Amino acid sequence: MTKAVLSALIRPLVEPRLPDWVEPLWFASIDELYELAPEAEIGWFDLNDKEPMIEGVKRAGKLKWLNSIYAGLDFLPHDILRERGVTVTHGAGINAITIAEYVLMGMLDIAKGYREVVRAQDRKEWLLDSPGKRELAESKALLLGYGAIGKLVEQRLAAFDVEVTVVRRSGGENALGPDQWRARLGTFDWVILAVPATPETEGMIGADELAAMKEDAVLVNIARGSVVDQDALVAALGDKTIGAAFLDVTTPEPLPADHPLWELDNAHITMHLSGRAQSQMFQRSADRFIENLDRYERGEPLQPQFDLTLGY
Repeated sequence: MTKAVLSALIRPLVEPRLPDWVEPLWFASIDELYELAPEAEIGWFDLNDKEPMIEGVKRAGKLKWLNSIYAGLDFLPHDILRERGVTVTHGAGINAITIAEYVLMGMLDIAKGYREVVRAQDRKEWLLDSPGKRELAESKALLLGYGAIGKLVEQRLAAFDVEVTVVRRSGGENALGPDQWRARLGTFDWVILAVPATPETEGMIGADELAAMKEDAVLVNIARGSVVDQDALVAALGDKTIGAAFLDVTTPEPLPADHPLWELDNAHITMHLSGRAQSQMFQRSADRFIENLDRYERGEPLQPQFDLTLGY
């Protein structure tokens, strides 16, 4: 029997479908995870708190496959997992639909001034004009990050007649290479960040990049807070050198109540809710896990795999 240490949160979705060669060991607390982790050949250690997940991995000396619902696993001890030869599967694409919809929602919200419409309704005030005058049609968007989320963002924006330019390592038609996009920042109405959190992407949008953007450009970040120099962003929004920012992610999270971002009318903060605005996340992840169990038994590659060298 292959021992699998699994979170009790996904037990109802997984247990009836487990093959008979798997012996499930369920944990419902951090202490139980710590106790069971050394027995795991297969592990699904997801918790809201990342530190116990890290400790669970460190204790799992027999681990051969680690699964997670999270797409971004930059916080895990990659060196330990590489040394032990652990295969890691992650949640890339699980939340892609709802996150792509969030991007579209945020862009429409800012374009039409919808936040001000909601505030007027709260005041029971009948507006005589729209607080937002922008149209998405024929606007230009730069899309950094062309994974599962980026591809769905591009599809949805195309339906709104937004001209989308993506950034690819190889460049190509309607695409820029990694050394080309900064020189073109001043031509885009929207700059959308959907990149993984890696040393390469950390702080990729800083004071220079923000200064190069159009005065009415909107920064949309559904990646990680670390990809933006947040102090530089606060300054740019405060000085109105860019139009607005739609931020599903910040540094840190939760954002402290006294952080200046909360006070800026042109900062739209959505508390990292984009991936949670759905009801299928756990079902999709459970389905993928069961499919990967079949692959694991047959010795086939598991999907999708997290690259412990690249960090995504």
